[in-house]
Amino acid sequence: MNAWLQTAAVLTTALGLLAAAAAWRLTRTARGALAVLLDFLTAAGLLPLAGEPSWDSITLAAAVIALRKLLGASLHVSGRPVTGAGRAGPAR
Repeated sequence: MNAWLQTAAVLTTALGLLAAAAAWRLTRTARGALAVLLDFLTAAGLLPLAGEPSWDSITLAAAVIALRKLLGASLHVSGRPVTGAGRAGPAR
């Protein structure tokens, strides 16, 4: 990987951490902050493909995207509001 691509990946990761901290500070939800961080980490994982792609970099990018999809799906499922008969609270 080119030196500038490696530097760009590290900077993208660092900016992702800062953006996630800002998202947490603004929303006070870990779910939103984690979603922002995962998007930045996905971008940092895809940057090596801009250089000379090898099977190792393609495999790494595929693993990063699969992890992002898995964690994103778990965030979506855990973020669903509970409604109907299963809702917690006082009976009416």
